Amino acid sequence: MAEYEACIMGLQATIERGIKIIEVYGDSALVIYQLRGEWKTRDPKLINYRKVVLGLLEEFDDITFNYLPRDENQMADALATLASMIKTNKEEEMRPIQMSVYEAPAHCYNIEREEKDDNPWYQDTLRYVRDRKYPE
Repeated sequence: MAEYEACIMGLQATIERGIKIIEVYGDSALVIYQLRGEWKTRDPKLINYRKVVLGLLEEFDDITFNYLPRDENQMADALATLASMIKTNKEEEMRPIQMSVYEAPAHCYNIEREEKDDNPWYQDTLRYVRDRKYPE
């Protein structure tokens, strides 16, 4: 159910941005293969989730679902590690993290930018979550 909810949230965010062509990568074989129609959805708890996703698909001109095993998805592993390091207070409201869309792939920007410190790559995100401070 959590995997379906994450997929729904991602698709809704994509729709809000007006994106019409998308490739979805997921590490849940169950969700990906059910959405591709290769596996039947038998669990009653998942049937309605699948219906919601299928309804969202009408907003896209082209969408493909690709299975990516967790051990091949370094970004998911990095985010899961980062999330496990953060202590949250349920009563405290977290502000969303500001994200930017670049015309060139992100790795191009990272290559061109010189590293100026010995902090890990996720230092800015960790600082934001811990101290609520955006990078300069």
